[in-house]
Amino acid sequence: MSTPGAGETGGAEGAGAAEGVDGGGRIPPLEPPYAPETAELLERMMPGREPIALFRMLARNAPLAEAMHEWGGYELGRGRPTFSLREREIVIDRTCALRGCEYEWGVHVAVFAERAGLDAEQIRSLTHGAHTDACWTDPRDRLLVELTDALHAGSDVPDELWGRLAGEFAPEQLLDLLTLCGWYHAVSFLARATRLPLEPEAPRFTDYA
Repeated sequence: MSTPGAGETGGAEGAGAAEGVDGGGRIPPLEPPYAPETAELLERMMPGREPIALFRMLARNAPLAEAMHEWGGYELGRGRPTFSLREREIVIDRTCALRGCEYEWGVHVAVFAERAGLDAEQIRSLTHGAHTDACWTDPRDRLLVELTDALHAGSDVPDELWGRLAGEFAPEQLLDLLTLCGWYHAVSFLARATRLPLEPEAPRFTDYA
């Protein structure tokens, strides 16, 4: 199986040249000991745990980090979005795989895939496959993969697909899903363009080849 559009945009198969485990990236994440105000910011972003590299990199620009934390919190459920955890993770994992962002894909697979009820075949399909794969038995799941693929390929949703989406999702849900996909395009651009080092314990695209 191959990721739709991967030959044009990189995708999961082309991510290795842009990101790696070694090195600090183009904008190295901050390392402890942190300045007091930075430590306070990072604790708010990831309470009680060592902050991930993305947050430590963003902390170099505290106003940006604060703003992204607020919006990211909405997308991850603190703002009561209208989609479920499973629906959210299907869109995020697919978006990050299509954008070749192994960093954010790996973080979400490691932290959320089991809670979202995504099994190994479904993760493999989100990473390298298509909405027509046999692992997708729920029409809503398949529609979410189709939606993400359409936005990735053309920054738009064809009328025929929109009609099917509108038959399954309410307008407020569609607004949330479109914004979610766009948000993780932005996160993918950040992680890839800065060559953000992968999290050591996170899975790799090749784990689901």
